[in-house]
Amino acid sequence: MERTILRRRALAACTATVAVGVLALAGLTGSASADPASHLPTPTVAGAEQLSPGLLKAMRRDLGLTASEARDRIGNESRAAAVAAGLRHSLGADFAGARVSGDDAALTVATTDAADTARIRRAGARPVVVEHSLAELDATKAALDRVALRRAPEGIPAWYVDVATNRVVVEAARASAADAFLAAADVPHGVVTVSRSAERPRTFTDLRGGDAYYMNGSGRCSIGFPVKRGSGRSGFVSAGHCGTPGVSTSGYNQQAQGSFQGSTFPGRDYSWVATNTNWTPRALVNGYGNGDVTVTGSTEALEGSSVCRSGSTTGWHCGTVQQRNTSVTYQEGTVSGVTRTNVCAEPGDSGGSFISGSQAQGVTSGGSGNCSQGGTTYFQPVNPALQAYGLTLVTSGTPTDPPTDPTDPPTPGGSWAAGTTYAAGDVVTYGSGSYRCLQAHLAQPGWTPPNVPALWQQL
Repeated sequence: MERTILRRRALAACTATVAVGVLALAGLTGSASADPASHLPTPTVAGAEQLSPGLLKAMRRDLGLTASEARDRIGNESRAAAVAAGLRHSLGADFAGARVSGDDAALTVATTDAADTARIRRAGARPVVVEHSLAELDATKAALDRVALRRAPEGIPAWYVDVATNRVVVEAARASAADAFLAAADVPHGVVTVSRSAERPRTFTDLRGGDAYYMNGSGRCSIGFPVKRGSGRSGFVSAGHCGTPGVSTSGYNQQAQGSFQGSTFPGRDYSWVATNTNWTPRALVNGYGNGDVTVTGSTEALEGSSVCRSGSTTGWHCGTVQQRNTSVTYQEGTVSGVTRTNVCAEPGDSGGSFISGSQAQGVTSGGSGNCSQGGTTYFQPVNPALQAYGLTLVTSGTPTDPPTDPTDPPTPGGSWAAGTTYAAGDVVTYGSGSYRCLQAHLAQPGWTPPNVPALWQQL
């Protein structure tokens, strides 16, 4: 199957994407006296009655789940992510990855030390003892990435860390191409599995997530997620290959919209567009007539979790997260740090949103196949894009949104804010108190300092 960048130049006013996300608790550092998983609240997930009928319909079609089963699975996956985040911190260098499986999202956590198995069981997960830590696998993949940044490897469509097999997988059109790639990176074969693949990835180019937009009045992409920068500027994130800084955009209605302020491609595949005051950002994903999806945060879903994509060409399609930390070779060069899924997509879906439940996951980058026969699609995680440009994801708690989520309590004031990345040692105020950050994380709605003693210490 061909893997090349495709740009949709039709002027059909279609709609597309939304959500993205990553819970930066997956990269916890710092210190705490106990496993944080025992203290962390479950990340905010839209209530059963709030989940989009369109999302539930797509999960029924693509994953074979009833509406009730889909709601249960989303809740189970969210809870598993919180437990995995705590274990990643407490296991430290032994941690070798986490994944969920089955409709009940059973959590498996890998470690390189058999002494950790009791702790993993106490947290409610199934332990697996493996040879390589996640840090070792990431380092191996990083060596391959450095070679690819100098020159895209010929005959190597993708490579990624596979937590399930405890290996780095290199997809290759032929064995000689894989051997040359590993040799150039000085990577031992003992950590790598070579998988035969004839795929040729392409991007899907063609202020509600999922709406179409046009670049310089011609090429079409899809909005990923509405964002804000500081107290004044609004806009959205999308794929980097959709445009370069200075390129003007028009909306789904062909009215003047804004321009690209930042764009990275290849290497990564993200961008951000600042819009004029005629466009109001909403924490919504276009539901294609079946009810829009509310975005409540950007908690990273574990490997094996359900994920759905909304795009301006093909609408809603669902599947599962297969591997994070993937590198993929397009005709234009290599893109690293994307997530591999078995969700289908087609030209015009680029930039569109990936969402798990109500949690934004990322923006559509590219892939292979189509939605008639199925395929593989990669998304650029949203949190790195937010951090790169100093942006804040617009969620249901953002003041510019309509009052669609009455369960969000008013903020009592202070410097703490959901959507902000905090490092260990940072000091914030919340209400009348001051708090010191114990573990690096991306603040989520409801994870206020008084409620999460594993993350914040009151001064």
